[in-house]
Amino acid sequence: MRLGDKATKRTRRVGVVAAAALTVVGLCAGGPAVAASRAAAQDGPAGILGVPTQVAHTRLGDVGYRELGAGSPIVLVMGHGGSMDDWAPDFVDALAAHHRVVVFDNAGIGETSALPAPLTVSEMADQTAALLASLRLHRPTVLGWSMGGMIAQALAVRHPERVGRLVLAATLPGTGDALPVPAAAAAALDSPNPLVALSVLFPQDQTAAMVAYGRAVLQYPDFYSASAAVRTEQRAASTAWTAGQDPAGRHIGRIHVPVLVADGAEDAVNPPSNASLLAADLRRAQLLQYPDAGHAFLFQDAPAFVAAVDAFAR
Repeated sequence: MRLGDKATKRTRRVGVVAAAALTVVGLCAGGPAVAASRAAAQDGPAGILGVPTQVAHTRLGDVGYRELGAGSPIVLVMGHGGSMDDWAPDFVDALAAHHRVVVFDNAGIGETSALPAPLTVSEMADQTAALLASLRLHRPTVLGWSMGGMIAQALAVRHPERVGRLVLAATLPGTGDALPVPAAAAAALDSPNPLVALSVLFPQDQTAAMVAYGRAVLQYPDFYSASAAVRTEQRAASTAWTAGQDPAGRHIGRIHVPVLVADGAEDAVNPPSNASLLAADLRRAQLLQYPDAGHAFLFQDAPAFVAAVDAFAR
C-alpha cells in the first residue's frame, strides 16, 4: 500500500469523527454547524480549499505541500499532530492575498516521508530545509505554530541561509529554561475526541471561535491529521526540545534574522511566560500577546495577526 493510500483512509476516518463531534458543538452554540460549511465547499472550493496537494521529491524524501498566492514567500509549519488541513482556510487565504504561501506536512503525515527514528525537531527542520531547496524558495518568512515554531527555530539555527524572517506563534525556546506543556493539556491534545483537543486551544469563554475554527478546517476535502504513532514521536521530540536536549534548541541565540514572537495571553498549552522568555533569548525579536486568546490565537484573532504578519513579512 502506498503512503497516499494510507493517508486517504486515515483522512476519511478522522474527518467523520471530527465532523460528528463539531456538529454537536455547533448545535449547542446555536448554529447549523458543519453541514452548511461542507455544502458550501462542495459548490466549488475557492482559495486554499481548491488547491491540490503536490509532492516535492527532496533529498530527505517526499514532502506533500500546497501553495497559493504570489509575492514574498511565507512558509507555514504545522504543530503537534496537525496536517496541512489544520490551517484555517481563511487564515491561509488572507496571507495569500499579498504573499506566496506554502503549507506542507511534517514527517510521516499525508504524502510526506517518515524520518528515521528517533524523530527530533532538528530532523524535521532538516526536512523542511530540503523542501525549501526543492521549491527554490529564497529566504522566505517561516511561520511556525506550536511545535512548528520549534521546527522554525531549529531551521534558522541549522540552515540560516534558508530563512529570511521568523514568526514564532505559541511556541517556546529549546534552551531548557521554558515551562513545559502542562500534562493535562498534552493529554487533551492527543485525545481521540476532537472536542477535547479543541477545548485546550481556545479559552473557555471563546466557544464561538472554537466552533468557527472547527467548521473552517472541516471544509477541506477528506480532512486528516497525524496518526497516533506519529503523534507519539512528535511528543517525544517536543519534550526533548523543551528540556534542552536538542542541540539546535540550545543555540537559538545564534538566530540573526528578525523575529516576531506571538501568543495568546490565556494559552493553556504553552504557558504565556514562555513567549516573553523566547523573545528575550533572540537578538532581533518583537513580542505580541493577544488578550483573552489561547493557543490558537492566530485563528481566533486572525485579522489582527494576519495584518501583523503581512507588515512584518514585506
